[in-house]
Amino acid sequence: MEPTPPAAHFLANRSRIRIFGLSLDDGIRVFFGGNAVVSVIVLTLITYFLFREGAGFFGQNRQNLLVYRQAGLEYVDFMRRQQDDHTALTRYLSDLRLRQFRHYTQGAGRTVAEANAALAGFDDFAGRFGDTVEPLRTLVSDLTEQATAIKTKFDVMEDTKEQRRQLLAAGRKGDADKVVITPVDFAAELQPIRGVLPVYQAASAEFARQMEQVLATAPALPTPELQARLERFKQLSRDYLAGFPAVVTQLESWDYQKPVPAMESLTAFIFGREWLTASFWQDWYGVIPLLVGSLMVSCVALLLAVPLGVGAAVYVNQIATPAEQKFIKPCIEFISAIPSVVLGFFGIAVLGQAMRALSQAAWLSWVPGFPYSERLNILTAGCLLALIAVPTIFTLAEDALNNVPLAFKEASYALGATRLQTVIKIIVPASLSGIISAVLLGLGRVVGETMVVLLCAGNRIAIPDFTAGLAVITQPVHTMTGIIAQEMGEVVQGSIHYRALFVVGIALFFLSLGINYVAQGIVRRYRISIG
Repeated sequence: MEPTPPAAHFLANRSRIRIFGLSLDDGIRVFFGGNAVVSVIVLTLITYFLFREGAGFFGQNRQNLLVYRQAGLEYVDFMRRQQDDHTALTRYLSDLRLRQFRHYTQGAGRTVAEANAALAGFDDFAGRFGDTVEPLRTLVSDLTEQATAIKTKFDVMEDTKEQRRQLLAAGRKGDADKVVITPVDFAAELQPIRGVLPVYQAASAEFARQMEQVLATAPALPTPELQARLERFKQLSRDYLAGFPAVVTQLESWDYQKPVPAMESLTAFIFGREWLTASFWQDWYGVIPLLVGSLMVSCVALLLAVPLGVGAAVYVNQIATPAEQKFIKPCIEFISAIPSVVLGFFGIAVLGQAMRALSQAAWLSWVPGFPYSERLNILTAGCLLALIAVPTIFTLAEDALNNVPLAFKEASYALGATRLQTVIKIIVPASLSGIISAVLLGLGRVVGETMVVLLCAGNRIAIPDFTAGLAVITQPVHTMTGIIAQEMGEVVQGSIHYRALFVVGIALFFLSLGINYVAQGIVRRYRISIG
């Protein structure tokens, strides 16, 4: 009788091997099952912590919006938006002047002095247009001081209430009774602000009259294209003037006692276009500029990473020799071992500077957005995020290609197809679901990246100017992950700013969860179809 091999003997008797009273099979199940339980517990704790810290934001934001209304800041902002719209028109004129200057110096071959002399009439027109807003600007400045004073009184009252609460919590009732809380009489405080409505109406009428006079003296511009832009400016200005009665209506119907619905706190966050903190005027917590920044950087990264990652996977899996596979695969997978902060420093010191210098090259002037001055922008961050996403997309796409049944390839060759035809028309379509899931998981990887976007995206909290077309990718942005990393260490725990960052984290959590859910769904469907 032949002796039993050691491995077979072990497998046959492992159920009798006991560790702490458990068989080996039971121990293995407990170990891996325990790891799964720990993972579920950690995920539950993270989710609970996010929602616990972020849930209080909406109540605080509602109070923030209520004070904004009661202190008269909302009233003043009706006029301030009118002033800001005029500033936007002034910027349009500045751009129009720059275009004329380029026409004179580059197209007509004039010197800088001659170009400026030719623009003297336009400069006089633009200066008079800018001066028309002065009466409104003066009025808004005075009302800003009054509304800020009301808000300051309210903040002092809230601080006094908090001081009294802390004294009572510490058992110092005698000291707490000495704290005097002076309520703010908003009705009385707002009377001087609301009393300026007749003054505003007179200033607004004079403002409109002066603008009409200035527009009537607009000079003729040297080219039809520039003249068309000037006519567009006139139309925008007339549309702007047509909105003056609506501002008066808003001021007349404004009610500081109008309640702020609870839903408005949520919609102000979801659809808000401003993220403004530590402002002397009003703090705003709108996620739109951060979400747009994250998606823009991620899209640029995917546009670069998908062709590289999927192309490398197809080449290594279907075309490369064994020697090439042994060289290429470790090189690509090694990229994932590079710390993201190192890539961020590389972007600041090398890539951003190099790309900005490249954009100055005359032979690349046809590229949208070239030349540009901001070395840290969507494009720089997107290039580095693409480098991070390539290993993920490459590995998962290659797995998808490996899972295509060998019979598909053999049948294609049997029908006379070439290797390239087989790869393009048989292998890639058969693994398309797996490749798509690889791309989605790569998207989830770049959306959650922090250090690279914090260091290389430019950190400008504003929605990019999409009217620039493809040149929009040369603009700086801020991202959801970047704002959390940048501001979390500086906020006061429990403050509205603190909780707003946790709500951003919740939004990022659901975004990543959705991406991964879709990717896993595609993987399951892919496996079923292959099976």
